[in-house]
Amino acid sequence: MSTEKAIREDQVEILEYNFTRISKNPDRATLDLIAAEAGLSVEEVLEWFKKRLGEWRKSEGLPSESRSVRD
Repeated sequence: MSTEKAIREDQVEILEYNFTRISKNPDRATLDLIAAEAGLSVEEVLEWFKKRLGEWRKSEGLPSESRSVRD
């Protein structure tokens, strides 16, 4: 049994909006704001952004774990 909480569709919409229009790598203050808006913990938001960034990098033909285009 997984202890991971499923993220609701309305929360995903908030996360996706922030990922595509605000920042793919939000700073701590922005993570706090996104978490409050979505009703999630900062840890949940951070984990979602890490996974989503990996998916985005892969779709762009970049290594999923790389931090820089120079890596």
